[in-house]
Amino acid sequence: MTNKQKKRSNAAHYGSKSFEPDNGLDASEGSGKMKNRHSDPLNLKEQKQGKTHWSISSIVNVTVGLVVMVALSYTHSCYMWQLHENKLWFTNIQEVEREISFRTESGLYYSYFKQLVNTESFSQGMKELVSDKLTEHPDTINILARMNVYQEVILAFLYRTLGISMQPIMFYIDAVFVLHALLISGIYVLAWALSNTWLAGVLSAAFYIFNRLDTTRVDHSIPLRESFSLPFLWLQAAALTIYLKPNMSPFYKRCSLCVVALSTFFFCLFWQFNQFIMMLQAFSLFGGWILNLLPPLKVRNIMLCQLFSLLIVYLLQFGNSMIIGSLAVSFLLVSLGLLALQSGSSTPHSIVYHIFRVILLSLISLLLMFVLNHLLKLAFSVDGDEHIFKFLMDKFSSVDTREFDSRIYLCLGIFGFITWDVFERLTNSGVLPLYAVAHFLMLLYLIYTVIRKWRSQSCATATQTNNGKGLTSSQDKVNTNLPCFEDCRPDLAFHTIQAVFFGALAIFTLRMKYFWTPYICVLASVGLSDETMWITVFHKFAKKSLITIAQYSTIILAISALTGRMLPSVLSELENKYEFWDPHTVELMEWISNSTNPSESFTGSMQLLAGVKLCTMRPVTNHPHYEDKLLRFKTKQLYQIYGRRRPEDVHAILKTYESSYIILEDSICRAPSRGGCRTPDLVDIDNGVMPDDHINIPGLVESRIPRFCENVRHQTPEYAKYFKAVFENPTFRVYKVM
Repeated sequence: MTNKQKKRSNAAHYGSKSFEPDNGLDASEGSGKMKNRHSDPLNLKEQKQGKTHWSISSIVNVTVGLVVMVALSYTHSCYMWQLHENKLWFTNIQEVEREISFRTESGLYYSYFKQLVNTESFSQGMKELVSDKLTEHPDTINILARMNVYQEVILAFLYRTLGISMQPIMFYIDAVFVLHALLISGIYVLAWALSNTWLAGVLSAAFYIFNRLDTTRVDHSIPLRESFSLPFLWLQAAALTIYLKPNMSPFYKRCSLCVVALSTFFFCLFWQFNQFIMMLQAFSLFGGWILNLLPPLKVRNIMLCQLFSLLIVYLLQFGNSMIIGSLAVSFLLVSLGLLALQSGSSTPHSIVYHIFRVILLSLISLLLMFVLNHLLKLAFSVDGDEHIFKFLMDKFSSVDTREFDSRIYLCLGIFGFITWDVFERLTNSGVLPLYAVAHFLMLLYLIYTVIRKWRSQSCATATQTNNGKGLTSSQDKVNTNLPCFEDCRPDLAFHTIQAVFFGALAIFTLRMKYFWTPYICVLASVGLSDETMWITVFHKFAKKSLITIAQYSTIILAISALTGRMLPSVLSELENKYEFWDPHTVELMEWISNSTNPSESFTGSMQLLAGVKLCTMRPVTNHPHYEDKLLRFKTKQLYQIYGRRRPEDVHAILKTYESSYIILEDSICRAPSRGGCRTPDLVDIDNGVMPDDHINIPGLVESRIPRFCENVRHQTPEYAKYFKAVFENPTFRVYKVM
């Protein structure tokens, strides 16, 4: 680097670094209130040199950084694969045991991949998915419309087209682990782009890998939708960072925006709850825009990527009304309208005006969002997501609900508030304290930047008023006496805001911690590694070369300390080897496959029926994908097998849904009471009956009717004329519906 370049670099770092949107090459995208850099020959010269100057040291630095990224990504993928192998001995157990290991909804999702691979032709398999008669017997449903299973479609197509020789189930899990190598790459690039050093990427990846209990569950829940979608979310986050950076060349802006569009699309396509994440991301973009931290044109382009992704997924899912009726679509439409109405305003205003503007635009956007959402739901008859909002209302209510659907969620720990042990584990690894300090300082600086900008505009307004003219040289004089805003960080501003929303989501719902904990890893590493922070704090005490040495030494020391502390437990964990062992479930699946007709249907718990569908390809009456109103009602009816109901009543319900067999589990029927949260209690409370473990809910009455699942085992004449025992082992009992 030449002396002139060193001086420019020092000047840039020693200046006030702010979150304000850039006005250089992106002048047309900013607020239009700052001086345009295109009129400054020095800046144009810098931009030209910045685009063309690639020294050997820069090329080596980028190459080494990319090689380390690939190595870390591969290591994480192998680590997750090995953990999965150690827990199940997956490569050596029977195929039916492998399939049973995909618990609950995981088994249901994998069954569609298996179905597509095993059909005579791929097109025939697609027809069977579009007109599926196995998943919700006796109804015929469109799986592609109901569920996000395009990842299974893509993998099955690749498997059949490429003529892959490995077993289908091994190809499936390997593909997921490869995707999580992509996730590590996304986090790595995100930290690198924010801090300007790839060592931050190393630290963030190390934090993520060593805190795997709270950052991922791919090692034991492979087919879950998040296992496919989260890698694309963090790839999108990395691309957004590059796109939001100021002074980017048109080529890099186009490339990064293309990556944003593609990764947003795949994230939305692969996960049924994409709408909630897109809404929080839109909130972050909107907040950055109304605070004048993000360029409006870039905000508009990103929001268009989000909106078009959701709409394309809507079309691919044959008009899935839950997408059109989502708050995300409504807010994006409202925000894009407000952006169009507010664009082009360049008149300076007072601080009071800016505060009033932020409050007013926020209230207007939220009000219009709810109004538009209500209208869209009426127009498209959307009711599939009402259980989610009912659950949220009951969660924050002081009254114990009797609602079956809400209690199912409320009784699951993963849908409760975040637990204290999460904070303990993250603190023990050192990542949470670093994150807390870094994010707090980022928020303070964000607020400070906004206030400085508003003050500068307030001064400009006062000068303009005194002169009685437009913007004059005297105003420029006032502005030059205020803190400099030229060196901007809108990318960091966006992530600072979005991490707040993701943090709130995780605190209120434990399952969503996997959106926040990667941010904890990234912002903790950026807070420790950020080049600007180091130079800003220490430039008065040392030369830049010494500061750089101290910066890199600290990062390397942090990586070494983290590795030294956490690696022994990781190596110890890898020494623990187990084998999948569930002989009773294997026996059940083999009996169903060998002793029942392929057209006969089964009723039981949602979790078990997903396995029955996968292992035996028999029709099932209900399943754990709980996002349809009619299915929720049907499940509540079928669960009367665990309630206090007469045998003739249960028989009538089962015949209504053409069920051939019921599978009862003693682990459910005889489960110990736990505050009204076991399955029999959920059924009793919804029926208005006091459960075995008395709870304080008004309106419940005692019932003298015996519990069906318990009394049917005795096969008294009252029960035997409706239900015939045909299979039993220590875990399961199967009865034929007469």
